[in-house]
Amino acid sequence: MVYETIVKLLADRLDCDPSTIKPEDTFHDLGIDSLDTVDLLMNLEDELGISIELDEKVETVGDLAKFVESKKG
Repeated sequence: MVYETIVKLLADRLDCDPSTIKPEDTFHDLGIDSLDTVDLLMNLEDELGISIELDEKVETVGDLAKFVESKKG
C-alpha cells in the first residue's frame, strides 16, 4: 500500500501514467528535486496518517517505500 501511494502521488505530480514509475527509478531521474521531495513527504504523511522523519538518504522510489514501511511499525 505504501508503494502504491507513493507512485500515485508521484504520477499526479509528474502528470504521467503510474505504470511508468518503477521501484528502481531514482527521484533525480524522475525530475524530482529536494523541494518536490519535501512536498511528496508531506502529502504522504497526510495520505497514510503518519509522521515521517526522513533521517536517511533515499534515492529510489523503492527505497522510500521501504523506509516508510519501516517507520510505520
